[in-house]
Amino acid sequence: MYQLLMASKMEINIADDFNLQAIANSGQAFRAKEIDNDIYRFIIRNHILYINELSSGKFNISCPNEEWHSIWEPYFDLNRKYESFRDSIFPKDKFLLKAYDYSKGIRILKQDPWETLISFILSQRKSIEETKITVESLASTFGKSIITPYETIHLFPSAIEISKASTKELEKCKLGYRLSYIQDAIQKVMSGIVNLRLVECYSDVNLIKTLMQIKGVGCKIASCVGLFSYGRTGLIPTDTWIKKVIDKRYGGNDPLPSYGEIAGIMQQYIFYYAINHKEEILNPQVTNAVI
Repeated sequence: MYQLLMASKMEINIADDFNLQAIANSGQAFRAKEIDNDIYRFIIRNHILYINELSSGKFNISCPNEEWHSIWEPYFDLNRKYESFRDSIFPKDKFLLKAYDYSKGIRILKQDPWETLISFILSQRKSIEETKITVESLASTFGKSIITPYETIHLFPSAIEISKASTKELEKCKLGYRLSYIQDAIQKVMSGIVNLRLVECYSDVNLIKTLMQIKGVGCKIASCVGLFSYGRTGLIPTDTWIKKVIDKRYGGNDPLPSYGEIAGIMQQYIFYYAINHKEEILNPQVTNAVI
């Protein structure tokens, strides 16, 4: 059994919706992981966090106070009150209310844009678990290793680090047809055609247009990067499961744009509910939601 025994361990309080299991399994971050009962690991760039819940709202964390405030509070979007979002759901939208109650505790993570871009390119036509394996393979092959008290972790490789690999070396990571997309992303990011720092200042529309210059990046993947890296919570990544929900629970009428700047958060509640209730979503006998 693991224990949080790092020298910098400290306790923090989170007075808002915050569920480690839901966050780690919500399909946003492919390297978030439960390493043992109730202990979760998150990574952003060269920062690694181990966290477990001691009691309601009280957590043990493996980093010093300064790092928690500068790195992890923004990562978990802790300056936003998610518990208030239930009151924003239209009372007649019974499906979204149910999705929120089930998914309560999810946060929209503010991840590294490069890792998020490559991860969601790799997620095309893959399950979450399959994507995790491919992302981990890329990291373990080309990323720098860090030894923690619990495990050896390979950081996600930068564009420069991956660019040094030959096509044959990349093929060993089982990237499939996505290999050419990854290589194009490397070329466009390194050349500055797509500047992942500058796009943070762009409007949502221009951010999406810029990212879509990369081969294999459509509106859905660009929206994922915008939502899960740049905090653009008005963006709505529409994947297969969201489309199924719209079709089978809303009669083809997409309710999400009505939620404006929090539409992406509402999307995530629906997505997490859907991937954990697949049979219910696919069952045409269940009555559609009423808006």
